[in-house]
Amino acid sequence: MRIVIADPNLMSQRTTFEAALPDGATASWHDSWNEHSVLTDLKDADVYVGPRFTEAMGAEAPNVRLVHVAGAGYDGIEAGALPAGAVCANTFHHESSIAEHIASVLVALRRNLVGQDAALRTGVWSSSVYSAEIRQPETLRGAVVTFLGFGHIGSAAWNLLQAFGAEGIAITRSGTVDPLANSLRWTGSTDRLAEALSESDILVISIPLADETTGLVGATQLDDLGPDGLLVNVARGPIVDETALYEALKERRIAGAAIDTWYRYPGPDGRGEPSTMPFGRLDNIIMTPHSSGVTAETFRGRAREIAENITRLAKNEPLTNVVISR
Repeated sequence: MRIVIADPNLMSQRTTFEAALPDGATASWHDSWNEHSVLTDLKDADVYVGPRFTEAMGAEAPNVRLVHVAGAGYDGIEAGALPAGAVCANTFHHESSIAEHIASVLVALRRNLVGQDAALRTGVWSSSVYSAEIRQPETLRGAVVTFLGFGHIGSAAWNLLQAFGAEGIAITRSGTVDPLANSLRWTGSTDRLAEALSESDILVISIPLADETTGLVGATQLDDLGPDGLLVNVARGPIVDETALYEALKERRIAGAAIDTWYRYPGPDGRGEPSTMPFGRLDNIIMTPHSSGVTAETFRGRAREIAENITRLAKNEPLTNVVISR
């Protein structure tokens, strides 16, 4: 069995991945996704692991039986490009890392750690101890968090935030959540989002991007969250209206935000503005480069699961996490 891997995030887990492959399997590694170089390597491949699979790749890979992405998203896979009988599978393992990120940025925002750090570097002790104009910060104990989306990420974040003493509300497209999540205040569908935000201090967004969720959070919803409210987006940028978010932060109609998923992404050199709006000029936002789930823990788990799926393929056993079938 021949495997072609073109996902740079797996390079650091190469030893783990190859050790878990079935006997006789060989792996051909590419340190980045480049259609031309991958095309020349696919002719005799049985498995392809990478973020994109194009029509041209499918034409060069008639023997591919499994296309595996090294993450949850598979929007870079052209379903019609898969050879007849082939499947596409995905993998997760990022929920614990993202939950930790969510907790970290919320503590930083609630306690104004970034602002205090910046001030002290200039000699200003930005604390209520030294300035009557500064409020004593709130902890997460007693904070009400609305989770917009309650799948792998939302439930993992809730499990962690409970330890801080937070309370939770879950809003999903269907209005239903895992029955084990009975410690939540209440759950509902997206038509109850305004109600949830009116009693919340924090909005955590992890709902999938779809036609019905694009722009789901706009100026009205941000105003419902209120001037003391915080927003964390680890889903996809366009779920939150770009201009509305910028203006709400600039005008202090919400207290702050931590944004990990953006409106524009860089080229291969890793450089480029994440938005048409100048978020970088604001002092009440934590900006990260879609890195909340990018940890060694995440990719160790993904490497093992992909290798396990390849072993199942070799044994003609049912695969896990199949998202496209041809």
